[in-house]
Amino acid sequence: MDHSNYEIDPMITAKSIAARVEELAREISTHFTDTEKLIVVGLLRGSFVFIADLVRELELPCEVDFLEASSYGNSTESSREVRILKDLRGEIEGRDVLVVEDIVDTGRTLKHVLHLLQSRDPKRLEVCALLDKPSRREVDVKARWIGFEIPDEFVVGYGIDYAQRNRNLDHIGKVRFKT
Repeated sequence: MDHSNYEIDPMITAKSIAARVEELAREISTHFTDTEKLIVVGLLRGSFVFIADLVRELELPCEVDFLEASSYGNSTESSREVRILKDLRGEIEGRDVLVVEDIVDTGRTLKHVLHLLQSRDPKRLEVCALLDKPSRREVDVKARWIGFEIPDEFVVGYGIDYAQRNRNLDHIGKVRFKT
């Protein structure tokens, strides 16, 4: 794939992300203040940077697990077919669970994951998403905590990729294809 056919325009700065992650962690810590241990489930791969920063800010006992679901491949458009590529290692029955997602777009992946996790009978199941694109929603699903609401733009950075590139950017950028 030719990666010289696009540029990345800054959208959300690293400083803004860091400040918002701190705020989200405070809100989540308050919500789960009575938890024995919070199971933080990161949706791979896009959430790995966000989850690392978020759990360092949580003032709760927590355990981290990961689930990998795919609906994009190397495309900028969702295939609308959700596949679970990696399941959780631990049990969540009777536990407090926080799903950490990089971006809620059509909502199909998140809805599929929540249905799967709910079937395992957690005590509480909540969602925190770094980015939300409500204009793209195709199914009724919402994150309790949202870092930033963004317009319908294809974005990269802070763990989010385009064809496995640009995850290492410290900010969120909008992909602009050259014509």
